Amino acid sequence: MSAIAAEPISARRLILVQLRAEHADEMAVVLADPDLYTFTGGSPPTSRELRGRYQRWIAGSPESAVSWCNWVIQLRAPVRLAGTVQATISTGDEPLAEIAWVVGTPWRGQGIATEAARALVAWLRHRSVRTVIANIHPRHHASAAVAAAAGLTATGQIQGGEMTWRLHD
Repeated sequence: MSAIAAEPISARRLILVQLRAEHADEMAVVLADPDLYTFTGGSPPTSRELRGRYQRWIAGSPESAVSWCNWVIQLRAPVRLAGTVQATISTGDEPLAEIAWVVGTPWRGQGIATEAARALVAWLRHRSVRTVIANIHPRHHASAAVAAAAGLTATGQIQGGEMTWRLHD
C-alpha cells in the first residue's frame, strides 16, 4: 500500500479539513482550557507552538511506510473550528492506523468527537485500513465512549498508562 494523504471528510454536522499551519491561531483558542490535558499531560499550547507543530506534521513522517494524516474539525454551523483528529497510518502489508481526537471544552458533550471519529474510521476503512487503534487513559470515560461508538473495543492491554482500543476486520 502506498502513502495515504488526508483529504476532506464530510459528516452531518462537521467537515474534517486537512490541517494547515494557518489553523494555529484559532486552534490555540480551541485548545486553551487546561482541563483538556488532564489525561494526556502537558498544557495549552501557544499559537506559535501550534504553528511549529502543525508545520512538522504537514511535512509528513520521515518513514516512507508511515503516513501522518491530520485534520481540524470544522463545524458547519456556525462555521468554526472545534478540535482535531489524526491518524498515523502504517502502510505495510497489513495497514494499521492509530487514531486520536480532541474537542475543545465548549463542544464537549455534543457528540462532536463521536461524529468525527466515526467519519475518520469510515474514511480509513474505505482506504483498506482494517486495523484501527486508539490509546486512551483508563479513567477517560468520555474518550472511551467515543472509541466504542466508532466501533473500537477495549483490549485490556495497557501501554504507557493507556488502554489500547482496537477495531479489526
